[in-house]
Amino acid sequence: MPMNRPVATALAAALCLLTAACGSSSDGKAADATAEAAASKTGYPVTLDNCGQRETFDKAPGRVVVMNGASVAEVSTLLALGLGDRIVANQQTYGNSEVPGRAEAIEKLPDGGVKQNDAFDVPRETMIGLRPDLVLSTTAYGFDEKNGFATRDQLKAAGAHSYVSPQGCDQDTAGMTIADSYRLLRDMGKVFNVSDKAEELIAASEKKIAGVADKVKGEKKPKVMVLFSNMSMGGNDFSSVVAKGIYNDILAEAGGANAFENASEGSFADLSKEKVAATDVDALVVIGYNDPDPAAYAEKLLKEFPQWPAARNSTYVTLSDSMYLGPSNDLAVEKIAKMLHPDAL
Repeated sequence: MPMNRPVATALAAALCLLTAACGSSSDGKAADATAEAAASKTGYPVTLDNCGQRETFDKAPGRVVVMNGASVAEVSTLLALGLGDRIVANQQTYGNSEVPGRAEAIEKLPDGGVKQNDAFDVPRETMIGLRPDLVLSTTAYGFDEKNGFATRDQLKAAGAHSYVSPQGCDQDTAGMTIADSYRLLRDMGKVFNVSDKAEELIAASEKKIAGVADKVKGEKKPKVMVLFSNMSMGGNDFSSVVAKGIYNDILAEAGGANAFENASEGSFADLSKEKVAATDVDALVVIGYNDPDPAAYAEKLLKEFPQWPAARNSTYVTLSDSMYLGPSNDLAVEKIAKMLHPDAL
């Protein structure tokens, strides 16, 4: 990657002092060319514009802390890129995964001996004590001082880079799409100088999703209810029902539509039992977040609402990490499409 102008200029100035050969503009151009060649060879420096901050990496991070964020997007992305050995403290887990061996690989990662604070993540003092050179957070929430976390400026002062995943700057993931999963892969590919691997994963995912979408094209789009099992996020009976976000993009590629897309402006809808009962649901997607038996929850829900077409046909699928931001969205698309359109696939 070409070196940015301030770095190249500084290098040229240093060469001038050493050689006393600053009288010719051609010498300055030669210095620039030398700097650019060096950057191209090593892949560094790499600069990312991330939530209003510029992070410039001179080398690949070697002490990465992955914050909780009720996600596995970041840790799964690092593992998919073969970077598990760079992690010194991981706080993410779903307990399950559609990727064979992924959950077990996450479980084996070091947790840094972290005792999470009341906001369920790494406290500021603990974070600084871990001596990270890169801290990953799903949203800006993970760097909010009010939550007891180290801010991005505090981390920078301690010698650590920081990164907020796509769509996480304002802590509103309602606009998230599969493209954001690819952006996360690309960004980490650049930071760790494994862009070829990132592009390989993206190409394979795009190919699989395009193949599924082509097979279900023109089919009727069943109305799907997507929710997290045994999880409460609000005051009503059904507060973990998905309304917007990457889930809808995945459903669309699989030939379905969200039955509750218009129930909220945000990512989740907080619904009464009456509202849920009055909605026709053709199929269920139950996301198990550290739930060992999401299928039991799905079966219970279908018995509770026997009037649903989904209940009459027992149409549901349980998923975990592939339904969220991360490197495995193609698996969710494939599994949902097989549920909704078994004759097409």
